Amino acid sequence: MGGFFTGRTLADIGRDLRTGRESARSLAARALESVDPDLNAFVTLDPEGAEAAAAAADEELASGADRGPLHGVPVAVKDIIDVAGLPTGMGSAHFDGHLAEDDAVCVTRLRNAGAVIVGKTGTQEFAFGGTGDVSVNGPVRNPHDRERMSGGSSSGSAVAVAAGMVPLALGTDTGGSVRIPSSFCGVAGFKPAHGAIPAGGVFPLSRSLDHVGVLAATAADCRIAYHALAGPAEPPHEDGGADGGAPDGRVAWIEPPAADPEVERVVRALFPDAATERIDFTGLRQVFLAIQFSEAHDVHAERVAEAPGLYQPVTLARLEKAAQMPGWRLVRALRERDRYAREIAGLLDRYDLLAMPTMPITAPRIGATEVELGPLTALLVSLTFPWNVLGLPALSVPAGTAAGLPVGAQLITRPGAEDLLFRAAERLAGSAQR
Repeated sequence: MGGFFTGRTLADIGRDLRTGRESARSLAARALESVDPDLNAFVTLDPEGAEAAAAAADEELASGADRGPLHGVPVAVKDIIDVAGLPTGMGSAHFDGHLAEDDAVCVTRLRNAGAVIVGKTGTQEFAFGGTGDVSVNGPVRNPHDRERMSGGSSSGSAVAVAAGMVPLALGTDTGGSVRIPSSFCGVAGFKPAHGAIPAGGVFPLSRSLDHVGVLAATAADCRIAYHALAGPAEPPHEDGGADGGAPDGRVAWIEPPAADPEVERVVRALFPDAATERIDFTGLRQVFLAIQFSEAHDVHAERVAEAPGLYQPVTLARLEKAAQMPGWRLVRALRERDRYAREIAGLLDRYDLLAMPTMPITAPRIGATEVELGPLTALLVSLTFPWNVLGLPALSVPAGTAAGLPVGAQLITRPGAEDLLFRAAERLAGSAQR
């Protein structure tokens, strides 16, 4: 399963670049050589653009110009995010042959940080789903078991990192789309606070819930990428918790409404002293659906009316269901969201971090629509969507395995406490490996 970047952190890569052991050009070439077509992680590769960007990065380093920890690092970009001159296909026949004219804001920031974009990664059609197997480009396969789902919708980005093709990838997350595939594929995925990484140039699913996020092998690498993309860091909160809210600080275990007992056991073991709290998943889900469906139908109404046959059947069915969402449900949802935000803010006044499984199950087989716990559509976002509704930073990190497949632990905190979140995750990484 391992490509060239397996087991190599951004710190390792940066050290090799600055000591001359590697060049940006050699790293870009190794990324392109590591691509495994059978996994279907990439939908577009850009060897010429990568070579040019890598050559420029090498020249800058040689002249003493160092743009920071992403300088010369190969990066992949989810295919709903515009990269100038490359296709943005959205996993849909609707955008066959569409070329982006400009870079998305997050891509501009990647380039300003010296990163080398090597290609675009596969996505669930229009990012509307969590399985990773509904796309005009075909399913993205899980590198741990190629007959299983990668998770979505940032499916290709997770697989590209998990298989060692690249050390870092961009994704988006509307109800869990960075964290779901990160959990299924055994990598780290970070959804920052809403708007922390600008979404300009990213095709929308639900503007109120959409977040740009990052995927990497470790939480530490997600932290590096996040700070490069979000701009100057807010001062971290230091107001409580041993060592800034590490596992022996103020952690609340959020009881999942339903989960595979082995998955829950693996994650819960990382937080043996955490107090148990419960939140209203049912009420929050109604808020999530009203907002997501209303905003998704706004984006797609004309396409659904004019060319429904160009959608994948699963996507079309969801959009037709979205069209039935009454306006009063959205009005109520916006009011209820404010109430839930106050309630969770109170919880985060008492605790540094909230902890729970990222996913209630391990990766199902490709094509599955239901598992023992119920229909997959609802189940896949069942533990991730609240943090999109509330716009809170949420991080998934590898927690171990169940039946030989990866399991993710999810950590949530308040905006401004992101560094606390990452420090706690780094502590957890040591616990999960023992």
